[in-house]
This record gives sequence, C-alpha cells and structure tokens, in this order.
Amino acid sequence: MRALLLILATCFPLLAPASGAQPNIIYLLLDDAGYGDLSCYGQKKFQTPNIDRLAKEGLKFTNHYAGSTVCAPTRSVLMSGLHTGHTASRGNKEIRPVGQHPIPANTFTIAEALKKAGYVTGAFGKWGLGNPGSEGDPIHQGFDRFYGYNCQRNAHTYYPTWLFDDLKKIELDGKTYAHDLIMDQAVKWISLRHKRPFFCFLPVTIPHAAMHVPEKYAAPFRKKFPEFEDKIGKYGNNAPFAKNPAAQFAGMMTALDEGVGRILDTLKELELDEDTIVFLSSDNGPHKEGGHMPDYFNSNGSFRGYKRDLYEGGIRCPLLVRWPGKIKPGSTSDHLSAHWDVLPTFCELAETKAPVIIDGISFVPTLLGKRQQAHKYLYWEFFEGGGKRAMRMGNWKAVQNNLNKGGPNAPIELYDLSKDSAERNNLAAKNPEIVYHAKHIFEEAHTPSQIWKFKWER
Repeated sequence: MRALLLILATCFPLLAPASGAQPNIIYLLLDDAGYGDLSCYGQKKFQTPNIDRLAKEGLKFTNHYAGSTVCAPTRSVLMSGLHTGHTASRGNKEIRPVGQHPIPANTFTIAEALKKAGYVTGAFGKWGLGNPGSEGDPIHQGFDRFYGYNCQRNAHTYYPTWLFDDLKKIELDGKTYAHDLIMDQAVKWISLRHKRPFFCFLPVTIPHAAMHVPEKYAAPFRKKFPEFEDKIGKYGNNAPFAKNPAAQFAGMMTALDEGVGRILDTLKELELDEDTIVFLSSDNGPHKEGGHMPDYFNSNGSFRGYKRDLYEGGIRCPLLVRWPGKIKPGSTSDHLSAHWDVLPTFCELAETKAPVIIDGISFVPTLLGKRQQAHKYLYWEFFEGGGKRAMRMGNWKAVQNNLNKGGPNAPIELYDLSKDSAERNNLAAKNPEIVYHAKHIFEEAHTPSQIWKFKWER
C-alpha cells in the first residue's frame, strides 16, 4: 500500500500558485568531508575562508545529518526525501562497466519538483544514481543540464580520461584536474542569466580519495606538514601515488574553498545575491583512504566513527545556508535535521507542495527564524560492515551493529548525546524502555526491499 501511495503522490504532486518570488537555489554537496573539516566547524590545520562566509553571512546548523554513511544512498535520500529505510538506493551497488544501480524512473526527485515549479535545473559533479542513459541518469531524473562523473568509480581519480556532458561521453587527456572543469561549467551555467529561477546542484568530489590536487595548492602545505613528506598515499588501481597526503588533503580543501568563493563572487557580479539561497553540506563522515589521516586533522570533530559507521562521526555533517536579506547573519541552529529534509525545504522555497509520502520536513521556518516542526525520530540503515542501523530520537541515539550475524535481536547500544556526543557511555542496560522503543522504531522505519536486504531477510 505504501508503495502505491508513493507512486501516486510522486506522479501527481500538487502545485501551489507561484508568487514570482522563488529564489535561485544552489546546493553544494562535499564528498567525504567530516564535521570538523571546515574552519567554521573547528578545523585548525587549514582555513576555509570562503566557506566560512556562508556561516558568517548566514546560518550554521549543528545537528544536521547525512542521508547515509556512503555516497550513493546519501544522494538517493537527498533526491527523494526518503530516508534509507524507504529510498530506492540504499547502498553502493555497481553496474559494469560504468555506473551504479539506477534509481527507478518513478522516483520523484528534487529536480523534477523544481522543474514543475518553473525552475531551470543543472547538476555538476558526481552523480552515482544510475549508469549512463538509464532511467537513473540525471538527464532522465529532472535535470536539464549535467556535467561531470556519472559513475562513482570514475570519480576516484581527479585526472580522468572521460566525463559526461549531458548524455555524451567526452574524452579528456587524463592530465586535467576534473574539479576545475566541473566548477568552470557550473559557473558558466549560473552566468547564463536564466529567465527563470535556477537550481544548481553541485556534488563536488573533494575531498574523496584519491588525495590529489594541483601542486600550487599542495606546495604551501608541504612546508607546513614536512613530517609527512615521505608518506605515500595510493587509492584505486589506476590512480597515481600521492606524495604527502596531508599536504594533498589541505590543498584539496583549499581548492574547494576557492571554488566556493568563485560561486559567491559570480552571484555578486550578476547582482543575484539576494535572489539566491546557497546551501553547503557533506554526504557522510571522513574517509581513511588514500593516505588520508582524519584523526590528525580532527576531521570528525569530537565525534566517534568515520565513513561507513553509523556513529556520529559517520553521519553528522555540516550544513551552512546563506540568503542575504532573509537569513540572519552569523546565526546558529541546533534544529535536528537530515538530508531527507532538503526536498520539502526546496519545495517550500519554490512555492510548490512536496509529495505527500516522504520522510522529510521542511526546515524553511528555521531558516527564517520561525517556529519549526520537529522530527519524531531520524533513521538510518546500512548493509555493509556486517549490517547496521541507527536512530536518533531527541537526545537519544541508538546504534545496532552486526545485524547479519545477530539478526534483528543483535545488541542495541544507547547513548545520551546531550551528555555524551562522543558515544562512549552505552546506557542500554540502564534504559530498557528506551531500547525497546528504539527496536520498535527500527521495525517501523524499515520497508523491505528486493535489492537491499539484511541477511535474515534473504
């Protein structure tokens, strides 16, 4: 029944009358950047001044969560407004020779919602939700324009021999830094002076491994981190070695920050500042690949865990939102939110109704300093690493690991994040009633899938 309702709701969304005040929307999604990888969130070993402008001139969220703990399901959650208990893609499932398992044609995406509201839509960066030409291809999921990596595997190198330009595969020399090409195309598209409001989705690849950046960005950090000059990072079969991955990582974040500055400068030059709302987030916690040292950089802040964990370090992520004249500069919010809230938020901004059957709640009221509806709970499930799931309800966080071995009755860990944000003190034994409630949420939030299954469901 839920599947039928979802199809009906997404095929026939209700449109609200537009007032002509719809803002342009830019959403930057970083790739494997941890909560502590931005200087406005506490990074000390390098600075991100342009990203910090988003915080200084806008709103910083401190309780925002990724859709998943790896790339593809986070993007599926973001596009669909459905958490990983319901969304179509719940893991990184590959298609050979190129691409990932496609989200189905009846997925109603953010891009489709905004197109129906009159927006021009473009995506620039890493897609990962459908092999080229499939029903999951961005061009078939509501985007008028796409440039970048269709396939996540191809995005493991910053010097690819090919990218996709809409549906066309374009050949490259393997010597050009793809991040620069992607930012060039995004800035060019924003600068077209569209006659309608635009939605620019920018899922950049930085700082995902491999750890590579043009030498002009790495050189200053080689001097700052000389103790790692003999350290070599390697990621992917075809990727070259990365010398001093610490310098490479800091240089990558510097290059990323420079690109954000280009976006903001472009908006100012086009006199679009007050007409454009800019979001910046990350798809999951920090990785430990290609020589990257997240502990050295304190990439996950004070939190436990990394990419592929459902502890806070794997899923708590930054969210910065800037909208001059609308959002109070330098403000902070502890509103509990997640990537599945982005679709209804964008729909409200675009003055169009969101699909009826979604898990997200618009956080536009928080952006504008108004009374905000709260989630009853947040939920994640993940099928790698032995199978795991987690939920957050108020200050309580429950994590259940080793599901494929222990089944649905595997031990549940319980943490009070108001006192223990590092998730060190398991309170499950002292709070059996909360554990019981968490188990009920795990059952309620999970819709069985023919593709994504825990071991006991097979």
